[in-house]
Amino acid sequence: MYYEQTPKTRLHTTLCEQGLQMNQDIIFLTDGADTVRNIAFGMSPCAEHILDWFHITMRLTVLGQYSKGLIHHNAEEGQQLEHDLERIKHYLWHGNHRRALPCIETLIDDLEVMESDYASQPAFCKAANQFYTYINNNAHIIPNYAERYHYGERVSSAFAESTVNVVVDKRFCKRQQMRWSKQGAHWLLQIRTRTLDGTLRSKFEQWYPGLAEASNDPEPMPKAA
Repeated sequence: MYYEQTPKTRLHTTLCEQGLQMNQDIIFLTDGADTVRNIAFGMSPCAEHILDWFHITMRLTVLGQYSKGLIHHNAEEGQQLEHDLERIKHYLWHGNHRRALPCIETLIDDLEVMESDYASQPAFCKAANQFYTYINNNAHIIPNYAERYHYGERVSSAFAESTVNVVVDKRFCKRQQMRWSKQGAHWLLQIRTRTLDGTLRSKFEQWYPGLAEASNDPEPMPKAA
């Protein structure tokens, strides 16, 4: 195993191993974080960068949970906010961030002036503000998801997220109270990935040719009684 200190180089190497050509169209789905987005930008002149729909819906789901909690304290306001969130989701699904952003601002304003005994209202307002910032910062990479989905194009990396959960498994679970260095985590993920894709043994045989020779030796004949 090795420790790659330049993720951009590692990503480029992996793409080239998969047959990437510099004039080939390639789509990057990212969560919008600067670190990930900056790695993808400049990777290929023909690359298209879009905000992963999975990460938008994940944040909308959190806001939706807050609105459901609000309904128990203020049914009318809670139901109105649920309706507003559905409208925001509709606008974003169709790539219309110009109409979604004012709706998010209105939602934030309503939360700030709302009088309620809902204990999570400040957290709800904070999450809404963070969502506005998230969408505003990534507006330039929000496509028309509905159109892409209609034509069978990828809009979400949910399948990759579930794979990551399998690879990471319990090793990085917060409840395990484990601390990992970047290098140790990198090594562990390589082992887990090669175990799951069935290439771990071939890698060891490449490092230790004697292991491959031993596996090819015929089993000794049992001695006659």
